[in-house]
Formats: sequence, C-alpha cells, structure tokens
Amino acid sequence: MSDKSKNHDSPWREWPLDREIVISRVINAPRSLVYGAWTGPGQIQQWFGPEGFAIKTKEIDLRAGGMWRFDMIAPDGTCYGNRMVFLRIEAPALIEVEHGADEENDPGKFKMLVTFDEQPNGKTVLTLRQMHPSREQREEKMAFGAVEYGGQTLEKLAQHVAILAGK
Repeated sequence: MSDKSKNHDSPWREWPLDREIVISRVINAPRSLVYGAWTGPGQIQQWFGPEGFAIKTKEIDLRAGGMWRFDMIAPDGTCYGNRMVFLRIEAPALIEVEHGADEENDPGKFKMLVTFDEQPNGKTVLTLRQMHPSREQREEKMAFGAVEYGGQTLEKLAQHVAILAGK
C-alpha cells in the first residue's frame, strides 16, 4: 500500500512549527453553517475580528482568486487596514488565504488555513493555522495578541452561528 500523503505537495506539511500559530475551537453547529459564516460576504463582516472591533469593508469577493479588503477599527478608533487574498476554497472543508495589511507587497503578510471538521455529534471543530514567513514575525504577532484576539474572533463566530442555528 502506498502512502499518498508523501505525494501531497503542500507548504503546510513541512512548515516549521516555530513560525506557526494555531487556534482551534469546537463550535456547536453543523459544518455547513460554520463554513457558510466564513464564505458569506454578509456574514463574515458581522463577526470577524476581536471583541469590540468593527469591520468596514472596502471590497469583498470570497472565492478562490478573490480578495477582501477591510478596515478593522479598534475600540479606541485605531484603524488597521487588512487584505485577504483567497488562494484556495474547498467547500465545506477548508479556506486558505494570504492575510496582511492592505498594501501591495506587504512584508508582514502570512498564510492562513482554516479547516472545518464535522463531528458525529453535529458540532464542528474549526482550526485556524497561521504560517508566518519568519520566527521573529510570529513572535511579534503573538506579542501583539494574535492568540487572544484569534480566540475572541472565534468566540464571536460561535455566537453568530448560535444565532443562525436558533440556539
């Protein structure tokens, strides 16, 4: 029997762990609902971002090759320009994006892989993996609060999906 995983050409397979941030959350909703909250232009804008942050979309095209340009506005009014370029979308299992500042050739951009694993109990395990170009950049993002803010973002997603599911 051959090992098909050896033939899978993915940058994630051999990515150094010291350049990665992983956040995971069990969401009490079916995968199709959780996935739809990520891929529905009207939905992602409602829940994305840390607690207290607002989203102002400039452009949104949630498909492979598409882009979402938006400002994330902090409670103190600080505006963070963001750009996500959607590299790969495999419904309803995964979304791969390149995420960074809303500028050309952003040296701080990173890849993000979001996977949606449906459980037999009707819940979804969502895993968000960030691949940073260097260990130093990963450390900067962690010092900024990437893990805490990511957890808050997934909490907002869980609340959004709970409303959709009528829970």
